[in-house]
Amino acid sequence: MPNNYKNALLDLTTTDATVLYTCPGATTAIFKSLSVCNDSAHNDTITVTITDADSNVFSVYSVKAISGPSTEELVTNAFVVEENQIVKVTAATANRLHVVASLLEIN
Repeated sequence: MPNNYKNALLDLTTTDATVLYTCPGATTAIFKSLSVCNDSAHNDTITVTITDADSNVFSVYSVKAISGPSTEELVTNAFVVEENQIVKVTAATANRLHVVASLLEIN
């Protein structure tokens, strides 16, 4: 089973739920880091969800406050995303937040 380290990067330019990462078929991903940078002088919030293959949505972080300007690490313990699951992020305000996820894919 090969291991592949990857980054998923997003500049949240909208307040819509935006796909950060989709786990490929026959793969498990372990999220080791999920950093959110607020590059504005204003506070903001972010919501992180996982959508499963049946379109059920599960909150990882719901309306998590991110002070401005600052960077916050959201992952204190690694979390697993399974085959065909989708990680989405939603900013309360467009053009303030940047997301960097570091993960390990195992397939």
